[in-house]
Amino acid sequence: MASTDTTPKDPGDLAGLEAGLDALETVQTTRKPLRHTLTQKVLPPVVAVALVLAVWQSLITFKIVDDPTKLPAPADVWGVLEKAWLQGELLGYIWTSVSRGLLGFCLALLIATPLGLLLARVKLIRAAIGPILSGLQSLPSVAWVPPAVIWLGLNNQMMYAVILLGAVPSIANGLLSGVDQVPPLFQRAGRTLGATGIKGTWHITLPAALPGYVAGLKQGWAFSWRSLMAAEIIASFPDLGVGLGQLLENGRNASDMAMVFEAILLILTVGIAIDLLIFSPLERRVLRTRGLLVKS
Repeated sequence: MASTDTTPKDPGDLAGLEAGLDALETVQTTRKPLRHTLTQKVLPPVVAVALVLAVWQSLITFKIVDDPTKLPAPADVWGVLEKAWLQGELLGYIWTSVSRGLLGFCLALLIATPLGLLLARVKLIRAAIGPILSGLQSLPSVAWVPPAVIWLGLNNQMMYAVILLGAVPSIANGLLSGVDQVPPLFQRAGRTLGATGIKGTWHITLPAALPGYVAGLKQGWAFSWRSLMAAEIIASFPDLGVGLGQLLENGRNASDMAMVFEAILLILTVGIAIDLLIFSPLERRVLRTRGLLVKS
């Protein structure tokens, strides 16, 4: 009968097996060549943007859309952007909205994190508040603008209130989902080692729930940004300064489609930039530390 013993008899075989296991556990830190980064990461979005601009210009050139009040040419939109830059107004538009959005998001983070942990630990509170949070998450952010204006007036506090109502449910639900996916074995091991209460939450629950938490943060930022744009469009007021939402509304009031497209492009660019600079690197770091990131 053939032997089923797979234990290495030669010490050299055992050393090779250990080396192989070590190699599997070793994180590859070799930097990819610049050419690979350019072709895999930079070139595809550049080509996509170029194609969009080509189609856009074709609609104007071949007079498929020959009314500039409905669709301005890319050159007209660029001219409006250049004029705002030369007048020193462009960065002001962007900073007004970005500063509000980031501050509102940070406030939402401070509220939603303990709320999500509380819901995860206390079943009665989760049963009472969980469905309400899910309902609030599906409610369009624009619905909060009229009551916020009535309650707080046309000021920055109203803007932050709308952001909080849009972002807190998403962040709390993301954290709650992450906690639900933590293996019970982690909790038992933590209690065995003395990590209970706040210490267990900080050292066991939160680190284990990070993938879901980060997903909630990304969604929370998207809701924050959309909520802010809705508030700026509806509740535009000179004393609030001109943000990107107000710029979009100003373009609509003036029937200036070049200004409208300018605002749309800036809103889109800022949203993409925040995701690429903050949330995508954070998500990759969390996934990489858990061996979940598939490298191409």
